[in-house]
Amino acid sequence: MPTLVSVFDLPSHAAGAVRKLKDRGFDDLKTYSPAPFTDLELAEDPRPSKVRRFTLVGGLTGVVLGFAMQIWMSLEWPIKIAGKNFASIPPFWIVGFELTILLGGFFTFFGLLIVGGLYPRRLDEHYSSRFSAEEFGVVVTVEDRDVTEVEGLLRGESAKEVTLAR
Repeated sequence: MPTLVSVFDLPSHAAGAVRKLKDRGFDDLKTYSPAPFTDLELAEDPRPSKVRRFTLVGGLTGVVLGFAMQIWMSLEWPIKIAGKNFASIPPFWIVGFELTILLGGFFTFFGLLIVGGLYPRRLDEHYSSRFSAEEFGVVVTVEDRDVTEVEGLLRGESAKEVTLAR
């Protein structure tokens, strides 16, 4: 399937092109920008991040591990202090809370690496170093019959350059 790579000077023009492409049903697109721009991000209609699931699993694992570890240790080495039960829950909240925060943070970090693709990998074939400097890129994959329509749409949104890549 052919791929059109377009270059824009302003984020508002790139965002307008993305909105029009999405309105016409072209969802297989990527945008490149030198910095985050709210207008461009909202045009892409982002979904909530999957990283929050990693945080939830890490936090729940931490609280369960914190309580289970302390209950196991108090039953394995029983020392009766001040007439309290061996597995007295109120003092265990501190370690449970701390492990919740610790494992939640670690799982969030690893979730960012996995979901965000921050591990070392090759750059996309349509990426240009211009997109990291001062220009904005919109890459859209279309059917053969839609190439001229999409190219006209991109040029109508002030695209500085539109190239066809196979």
